[in-house]
Amino acid sequence: MPQARRVSMAMVAERAGVSGQTVSRVANDSPRVDPETRRRVEQVMAELGYRPNRAARALRTGRTRTIGLVAQTLATVGNSRMLQSVAEAAASRGYALTVVTLGEDGDIAGAFDRLHDQGVDGAIVLNEASALAREDASSTGLHLVVVDSPPDERFTVIATDHAEGARRAVRHLLARGHRTVHHVAGPAASYAADERERGWRQALDEAGIAAPEPLRGDWSAAAGEVCGERLPPEATAVFVANDQMALGVLRSLASAGRRVPEDVAVVGFDDVADAAQYRPALTTLRQDFDALGERALRLLIALIEDRDEHADERLAPALVLRESA
Repeated sequence: MPQARRVSMAMVAERAGVSGQTVSRVANDSPRVDPETRRRVEQVMAELGYRPNRAARALRTGRTRTIGLVAQTLATVGNSRMLQSVAEAAASRGYALTVVTLGEDGDIAGAFDRLHDQGVDGAIVLNEASALAREDASSTGLHLVVVDSPPDERFTVIATDHAEGARRAVRHLLARGHRTVHHVAGPAASYAADERERGWRQALDEAGIAAPEPLRGDWSAAAGEVCGERLPPEATAVFVANDQMALGVLRSLASAGRRVPEDVAVVGFDDVADAAQYRPALTTLRQDFDALGERALRLLIALIEDRDEHADERLAPALVLRESA
């Protein structure tokens, strides 16, 4: 059986009625292409099944169109959803993705070395790994976009405005008549957890209320259940740093015979896929993981291509009102 003929750039140019240089610019995602021309060329590429030769393009441009993603773990809901959004955004822009997890040893320098050896053009660092990136960013030799980090001149930052989301949650609970709001916080080493705790404290301070001692978990439902059992009997409202721990809090309150929201109102953070199915359905802050992934990739590509792009973005989470508060 004869082998199918490889679709060439010249064949795409002829069908689209443009020059080979225009097809090359579209294939390399150059901004110097009229949007309508780009749409027509991409349509022809799809019709003919054109696939750019990555090896040849890397030789021409010095870029592999491969990016790295570094995460402490992919077991958490936030990290797995970010991986999905970054992978989809990368594929839509014609980039391949290499994933490195750090595990318990947290060897981010080794992760950067492995990505460098694989010739990636740059990397996105997720959430808990951001603290490690701040310790080792100067020696990476890679373009970096870090998700959830304080501003840092060594790399670009994209983050959810965790503190503002927490403030909205607490203000909502206080407006419902609660005298104070207790807090189940995330791990002390987490930037997101620290920011959510900061927003909780700020909202109480603005209302002239002394913050109760927070309880601290590890993001898991099991930890949330333990923290829920330790809530003082006078607690009528609790802001929980993520939805998985909120699930554990709901379970512990049910076991203690305390009704939600009649006896205790509960607000989570993240809006995981099953939050609406909790009993009762969970009021929570929704992070836009699709927007985080798309913008992280866009900022990284701008760094790779030496283009000026607004950096250090903060995305506001949305308060989703359901039955629990």
